[in-house]
Amino acid sequence: MTITADASFEVLPFTRTCHHIWEDGDHVLIGVSPGNSYFSSERISHLTRWATTRFAQVDFVYADLHVDRMFAAFGYTQEHAEKRATKEIKAVRRRILKGVEESGPPHAEIRVRALSEFQTNPVYQLLHRRVLHFLETDDEFRKGCEEMALHFVGSKLPEGESITDAQLQVCFDYMAAELPFFIDTPSILDVPSSVAAYHVKMPMTDVLFARGGGLRATRNQAYAVVRPEAAETAQSDANTNTAPTERTVDERRAA
Repeated sequence: MTITADASFEVLPFTRTCHHIWEDGDHVLIGVSPGNSYFSSERISHLTRWATTRFAQVDFVYADLHVDRMFAAFGYTQEHAEKRATKEIKAVRRRILKGVEESGPPHAEIRVRALSEFQTNPVYQLLHRRVLHFLETDDEFRKGCEEMALHFVGSKLPEGESITDAQLQVCFDYMAAELPFFIDTPSILDVPSSVAAYHVKMPMTDVLFARGGGLRATRNQAYAVVRPEAAETAQSDANTNTAPTERTVDERRAA
């Protein structure tokens, strides 16, 4: 199902339940990866304006864990990997803060935090342990993580070469640090419900939101692809229906 959010973005909630959570408008989480050119300060500014008219709370969380290990695993010396990671993490934080500032007066609560800031959060710690457990014991979950790793790092591999076990493990560690927010952001951040928004459908989406057993997202956790309107719209959901025109937070609260 597709929701035309405004002239800038289109929204594709993954399931009917995700659509309902979207309509609630409680909270949206926008994850930002360092080194990803998609997240320019201008794009962040547009996302901020869009998000704050539709959600009561907005969180930008940027990845800063295992970034140096990722660079090292794909050919950088340890010293160069650490310097590159530090540079990329500082740059992504600057872009987010600049984009938020340039978005204008906020219409909702906005927070910008690093992933590492949640390492002492007991709910995050529990969810992280669960992710690691299912990586070891659930073949379907592990396969989804492998597909996700190849999706994001395949372009870094020399032509004809396969990902090594060491590289795959670093990818697993990087993803395991992020996945708690796709499973139960409401409990981590103490919000009624939450939508995890990203500009592409991740290979893990089906595993966390569609299958019947194993590690799954909680009932008040949603996932939605949020992408520029100009992007191709080839993806369609199995439950496709015509979605109602989206309303702002204030309009939903008054309804």
